[in-house]
Amino acid sequence: GILNGIDDLFWDPESDSMLAKNYKSTNVVSGKRKNKNELCKIYGLNPEYPLFGFIGRLVGEKSADLLPEAIRHAIRENGEISIFLLGSGHENIEDELRSLKEELKGNFNVHIGYDEKLSHLVYAGSDFLLMPSRVEPCGLNQMYSLRYGTIPIVRKTGGLKDTVVDIGDEGFGLCHDQASVWDICYSIKRAIKFYNEKSYFR
Repeated sequence: GILNGIDDLFWDPESDSMLAKNYKSTNVVSGKRKNKNELCKIYGLNPEYPLFGFIGRLVGEKSADLLPEAIRHAIRENGEISIFLLGSGHENIEDELRSLKEELKGNFNVHIGYDEKLSHLVYAGSDFLLMPSRVEPCGLNQMYSLRYGTIPIVRKTGGLKDTVVDIGDEGFGLCHDQASVWDICYSIKRAIKFYNEKSYFR
């Protein structure tokens, strides 16, 4: 298939008016840090932890039904991580995530709905972007995240497989094979290890 593209003038961290701080390749670390601090301050998360974001519809195609269990398991297993979700969809998934917000307070938060400005802050402030989709003909979120210096964690399907190369293959993302809680959590564990190798991560 023919891949989608993004408007790299609109999606540009150097000029994006929706960010807490603009940045480019020469100051990406301090720029992302400022945006991460802002996002974590608003939603009660610890900016010292690696921050995993998710932006999208809370539906089966996006594997959103797996997220509540995966989030609970990942936080209980790893402890010092932050996860933030922005999206809306199936009511039962929304309700589960709202409950999780209280259960895992300090490590997890969610904004149900869509907010354009917030989505830009999530791309800029997150360290990793979760995209465990069951189906993704192309996908744009992984392209936005790469543009903002955020590492995509994707399931190898459709356009995600075509656009994200795993760091194990000298690429720039983290990939897994199955749409499962285990695969999502395993990728999160890999991401934490990667995050802690500071010079490599940068």
